[in-house]
Amino acid sequence: MASIAALMLLIISWRNISYCCGLKVDPPEELVIIDPGHFGHLEITWSPPASLINMTECPVLYQVEYFNSYRNRWTAIRTSRRSYSAQFDLMKDVRVKVYTLLSGPCTNGTMIMSTNYTELIQKPPAGVVGTAVQDFVCVFHNMEYMECHWGRSSKMPVNSEQSLYFWHKKLEQSEECPKYVISGGVRVGCNFTGTYLPDFTDINFCLNGSSREGTLKPTFISLQIQNHVKPGTTEKLHLKTVPDTQLEIHWEYPNEWIPGHCLEWEVEHNQEGPDGKITSKQILTKQTSLALTSIHERDCFRIRSKLHKYCADKSFWSEWSHPSCHLDPVLHGAK
Repeated sequence: MASIAALMLLIISWRNISYCCGLKVDPPEELVIIDPGHFGHLEITWSPPASLINMTECPVLYQVEYFNSYRNRWTAIRTSRRSYSAQFDLMKDVRVKVYTLLSGPCTNGTMIMSTNYTELIQKPPAGVVGTAVQDFVCVFHNMEYMECHWGRSSKMPVNSEQSLYFWHKKLEQSEECPKYVISGGVRVGCNFTGTYLPDFTDINFCLNGSSREGTLKPTFISLQIQNHVKPGTTEKLHLKTVPDTQLEIHWEYPNEWIPGHCLEWEVEHNQEGPDGKITSKQILTKQTSLALTSIHERDCFRIRSKLHKYCADKSFWSEWSHPSCHLDPVLHGAK
């Protein structure tokens, strides 16, 4: 019974929001999606319904709902403005709905929401079928410079040329790749050395092009560079024997660009026993040292690092360091 009562209350509440005091609210009009050339950062604008133009004594709000394809769910916001900006994946449909909400003395203080909504769906841009790039990957090397690479489709027309453009909120307009990476006479990447790219900010990319067959299928990507860091290789790995722990390993940070507290390390330990059999194990740590309480005839180590989850949503592992080995003179001499 309690659940039925709650359902009835929900229905009554919804009717109060949709219709009150003989007044029914119409949805907004002239819904438009404006693309200023920022590769997915779009502006949504609309006009109030004609029935409310002369109704100035009651405040009007709008509920904007748009499908967030990055999170695969609808997002809703309320605003008194007649425009709203949001980030969209232009490789998928852009879907927007807007409702009208009215309150104040003309509704006896009740918030009324339009039953209907104004909706707009924008399709992805067209292009020659099968010409979208493959495997677009960006790596922020050691937090010093970023480089992006992409693969050409097997259906790419001969003599076609691709161009990469990017935009973020600190740019008034989009810019082209500062230095293309060339392989086999074609563009396969972009090097951003010397180009300012802000962290914790969406950076939007558009890779497009043309051919004799027509416009190539454009590719749109949005990323934040702190989630694409690949630390440098650890160069210095030190081993020493100490009385208490027998063997101690310590290493140094790759450089000063990446904060030390943001790194986690994987230590690969290869152990060789008296019978010559080698066993391997991996150790994860946030420290730059490791102590072992047992020594084998031959112990070899190598290190790699990445940013942990408290500093970035994801990260690339660095390359492995050169192996560093310790040979126990007692065990080795007993052979």
